[in-house]
Amino acid sequence: MFKKVLSYFIPVTIFRQKSNVSKALEVTWANGELVLDSQNTNYSYGSLQRILRKGLKSIGFEKVRNMDQILVLGVAGGSVIKTIVDEIDSKAHITGVEIDKDVIGIAYKYFGMKNIPNLEIINDDAFEFVLKPKRRYNLVIIDIFQDSVMPAFLFEEYFAQRVAFLLERNGFIMFNTMILKEEHNQRNVNYLSQFSNEKFRVKTIPRVERHNEVIIIEKLD
Repeated sequence: MFKKVLSYFIPVTIFRQKSNVSKALEVTWANGELVLDSQNTNYSYGSLQRILRKGLKSIGFEKVRNMDQILVLGVAGGSVIKTIVDEIDSKAHITGVEIDKDVIGIAYKYFGMKNIPNLEIINDDAFEFVLKPKRRYNLVIIDIFQDSVMPAFLFEEYFAQRVAFLLERNGFIMFNTMILKEEHNQRNVNYLSQFSNEKFRVKTIPRVERHNEVIIIEKLD
């Protein structure tokens, strides 16, 4: 309790771990809540939770509440999952895919992921996972970073098509991206061009928490 109170004045780190995938991981009390950070960016909770909450609000909490199957590519500490379960009161089956075993362990130990009965976390590479679908989803959330770097495959046409294939009719993709330089703006424009036809409806939420742009794609047929 003392560390939580102290965190309103200064951040208090309670756990550090090296990771082969994420390099460095820290669990910290900040402003009265636990957050998960990598060396250079926020991985879960804090600003990231605010970013993803805005995306879900844009889709509509009521729509999300009525969904049956949700896929989260990039779990980290599970902040978007907590929003879906605790704030939206979703009873959907949630499949989380996380490549970093160390992150999964932290999510279970510090962020309560093991207490969510409708959650299944799979240790797998997101690219590999979308190649072997077992079901269709009403919502696919993409939130994948290696520290502050977004893997290039996320923006490739083949991966985008595979994710779109996984959607049910009127399903949504919510893609959290980071824009740190001008070429990232063009990268996002190129990505969106893959969905510029009558089969999809596209919108963006730019400059969320300064450097993030949330892309929302609805599959119409």
